Amino acid sequence: MSRTVLRGGTVVDGSGRAVRKADVAVDGPLVTAVGEIPVHEDDVVLDCSGRLVMPGFIDAHSHAEARVFDPEIGFALLSQGITTVIGGQDGVGFAPGDGRYASEYFAALNGAHPTYSGGGVASLLETYAGRVAVNVGYLVPHGTVRHEVMGDDDRPPTTGELARMTGLLRLGLTEGALGLSTGLDYAPGYFADTDELIALNRPVAQVGAIYVSHMRGGYEENTPVGIDEVVRIAVATGVSAHVSHLHGPAALITHCLSQAAAAGADLSFDAYPYRRGCTLLAMPMVPPALLRLGAHAAAEQLTDPVRRAEIIRDHLPQMASRPGFGPGWAQGITLAGVAAPEYRWAEGLTLAGAAERAGTDPGEFGLRIIGASRLAVSAVLKVPDQRPVDELAEIFTHPVHVGSTDGIYLGGHPHPRGWGTFARYLALYTRQRGDYSWEQAARHLSGRTAERHGLGDRGAVAPGRAADLIVVDPATVADRADYDHPRQPAVGIDEVLVNGIVVLCAGRPTGDLPGKGLRRSAKVVRSASDVVAMP
Repeated sequence: MSRTVLRGGTVVDGSGRAVRKADVAVDGPLVTAVGEIPVHEDDVVLDCSGRLVMPGFIDAHSHAEARVFDPEIGFALLSQGITTVIGGQDGVGFAPGDGRYASEYFAALNGAHPTYSGGGVASLLETYAGRVAVNVGYLVPHGTVRHEVMGDDDRPPTTGELARMTGLLRLGLTEGALGLSTGLDYAPGYFADTDELIALNRPVAQVGAIYVSHMRGGYEENTPVGIDEVVRIAVATGVSAHVSHLHGPAALITHCLSQAAAAGADLSFDAYPYRRGCTLLAMPMVPPALLRLGAHAAAEQLTDPVRRAEIIRDHLPQMASRPGFGPGWAQGITLAGVAAPEYRWAEGLTLAGAAERAGTDPGEFGLRIIGASRLAVSAVLKVPDQRPVDELAEIFTHPVHVGSTDGIYLGGHPHPRGWGTFARYLALYTRQRGDYSWEQAARHLSGRTAERHGLGDRGAVAPGRAADLIVVDPATVADRADYDHPRQPAVGIDEVLVNGIVVLCAGRPTGDLPGKGLRRSAKVVRSASDVVAMP
């Protein structure tokens, strides 16, 4: 294979050090030199003049692990500079087991994997080799492990069950998983108490992996409750911990993180730069007691008109007083993806507008489509009081923050974060506002994420490191996706290399598929502060 030389650009190496004019040589899957590089006759030369050469971005929280096989989704990721996604999030994923649990419960978020049907983490990671344009890392999902051992039982595990869960976790870590994830607002994750999570995190700490948590309690004003539990787990086990898609008042988040550090917890978090969220519609609309029965039982009850009427009478009136909703709550919910074919016409409409078109009220319509879709309905949520950009910037510039999309790539009208997040960081928070320098952007969006998640060969432009590289035009990089047109790819990142192969050239996919499943590396120093990976 010919050597590739990225010539004449400005290197932002991901370590936080100052940018410098330099060429970058790539031979095979690795960066071999950074500096002034004489070009050989048979070199492939990419002219990077006037542009930045940065490490490929790592999406710390993604629901793309089954969607990366779709060329459209691959392009959505590459166009914003993402070369690695980390799946197995929120405690729900395809492995261990045969993948059916994740395909059913998280059908609206993850979808179904096109080829995986069992075999564990190693088999899942092998499905990506040579079939996708980006890399995929994976966390062992606690909810999937618990479901494999205990089903949807709402009780603590027996000694034998805990041993079986620990065994599945240890096997997944041995096979290359980056750590353990929990989804403590989802079944069966919210059946687990803190003692169970402490027991499961001990083997995670022993191998230097990371604990990633969708915290218990709904975030926002409840953030201290969720972080307190994460801190208890981290202090009790010594595990490095990470909070998924953290959102809430900036002052409260800063205070909680300071308290966590004072308690001795090694804690980081990810967040995305949008003021609307996206989740399963069942989360706000269906009573927790019903969700605790499991997805199938809950869906069965929602197909019963009498049961729906009870929920409308007893549960939905609380929506008007719930934080983030208010009296006009149905106007702030846009239907993103609806699995039931007979209701797909409602995608892109607000719940209020769809209900009006159906000739019924929002509560009845919402519960009806959730039941018909077996809970597989996603929605974009617009809160009445949207957080100012200045406050978001305060969160994103916190020294233990890393970037994520929480991208969901299913449905006819998804959240734009899956298409625009990382370009938005660069356009709004780096070029326009100056909250990040380019060096800081590379740390938040790549370097620190690689270090935290044990991807020691990623996240840096340096000799001997994996050649996941992006070429960024600092003057034009921008997100184009918005809430009305969410599937618009970003612009301004026209050349991307994954494992040394050019996958995006002149803004167009090359068709090469060099992505692979990534396995955890032990050769890395990780703490929430600014550190760099060991060579």
